[in-house]
Amino acid sequence: MAISFDKALGDLPGHLSLYGERSSLLAANIANADTPGFKASDIDFRSVLAKAGGEKMVMKTTHANHLGGGSAVSGADLMYRIPTQPSVDGNTVDTQVEQAEFAENAVRYQSTLTFLSGKFKGLKLAIKGE
Repeated sequence: MAISFDKALGDLPGHLSLYGERSSLLAANIANADTPGFKASDIDFRSVLAKAGGEKMVMKTTHANHLGGGSAVSGADLMYRIPTQPSVDGNTVDTQVEQAEFAENAVRYQSTLTFLSGKFKGLKLAIKGE
């Protein structure tokens, strides 16, 4: 009987990809905390997963000859933060909020890696027949 990695791993690879993309967005927000007019953005993880509807998330490419990569999050999935205290220069980054979101996202990314590692260990044991 053949082992289906898609069934065995479930949605974890897609979650890992989204957490990675969110890390990039949050890091960009933190890096641009002093950039006039910069608008802090984020993704709504739940809505992206709901749009996927349990189907495998497909990586976007810009050319037919490119390998799978790019972003699983479209521009429509980006949301902008509403600042608690707007700055005079139009920047909406609240460094403390961004750092807290980044830390939470990092913990979720690491826990997803741990779950994924457990799945691979289980598959390895199944292949060995243990």
